Amino acid sequence: GHCRLLCKPSALAQHLLRSLGRSAALRGGRWPWPRWPRLQMLWQLLQPPEPEPVVARELLQLPDAGLVALDWLVGPWGATGGGGEVSSPVLLLIPNAAGKVTGWLLQLGLRALKRGFSPVIFNRRGHNGCPLTTPRLQPFGDPGDLREAVTYLRCRHPSASLLAVSEGSGSGLLLAYLGESGSSSRLAAAACLSPIFRGRDWFEAGMPWLYEWPLLLHLKQGLSRYRRSLAEVVDTDKLLGSRSLRELEETLFCRSRSRPTSWECYWERNEPLRDADEVAVPVLCLCSADDPVRGPPARSLPRELFRSSPYFFLLLTPHGGHCAFPRRGPGRCWAHEAVLEYFRAMGEFLRTEERRKGLPRPR
Repeated sequence: GHCRLLCKPSALAQHLLRSLGRSAALRGGRWPWPRWPRLQMLWQLLQPPEPEPVVARELLQLPDAGLVALDWLVGPWGATGGGGEVSSPVLLLIPNAAGKVTGWLLQLGLRALKRGFSPVIFNRRGHNGCPLTTPRLQPFGDPGDLREAVTYLRCRHPSASLLAVSEGSGSGLLLAYLGESGSSSRLAAAACLSPIFRGRDWFEAGMPWLYEWPLLLHLKQGLSRYRRSLAEVVDTDKLLGSRSLRELEETLFCRSRSRPTSWECYWERNEPLRDADEVAVPVLCLCSADDPVRGPPARSLPRELFRSSPYFFLLLTPHGGHCAFPRRGPGRCWAHEAVLEYFRAMGEFLRTEERRKGLPRPR
């Protein structure tokens, strides 16, 4: 399907190349208008999931009394539970930085559920109906809350493999977590759909209004619920009057009354790839060359990272828009099939290596 896999040569890369080459995910029908990435992006944002999933929510209390929400997808069939003991692979789904759970992300979760995974959505503080119990939100690349959620999932389901996949700007959080955690990430593998690699450049360059304004309104709607409590730490009038995602981010995290900082210092602590050299689990990044949100590939894709690190793999396609990767027929997003095939291939490779080296399976 005119896709290219950019990575450092290794046995793992060869295995992944063979697995994706045999997969039907990269073949078959394509979107009838492949050169309209903005239309693909709008379709992806507005497309409802089919069928509507059933979700079981767990609220996880953090050390500072804040809350994050874990939404277990338990199917469209009226099943209950999801938080109990599971032995199938747990797939952690991370929405974009605005916390908007798109229909496409839910479709990936439902497809994973049919394949035997246990999908769960990570919702940040104050996002997607998660109560904001402290006047603090999560910065773009601060993985502290995600680390607590991963630790909880590992303790709650010790016999299950733990995988993660992020969508769009939510990849900044996943990449920052993998870099800070290194070999202690507790994840077996990770994948990023249309990731944002350079956070500061992305905010400063701006995005198509078709994408920025819906996300900005979505964020303001959520923040307005906590206007009185947030007034202790930020200028809420300026916050809710922000006319861009950059202005909102800067008001919320750089101009706070308790811990003001500069825009430069903020990004020193929150760039997604600041610790990329420490990543120690395989990460597949699915990117489109015509992505109107990430920006031109020449300045937005860190190609040298994929050439030098044995853990980063870039699957680059000429057309696909932002998180859309559409095709005709059932499924409608070939990237979902590619991600699930990648996780299957990673599990197969790791089991083979364990048998070859005679290593005991981790408990």
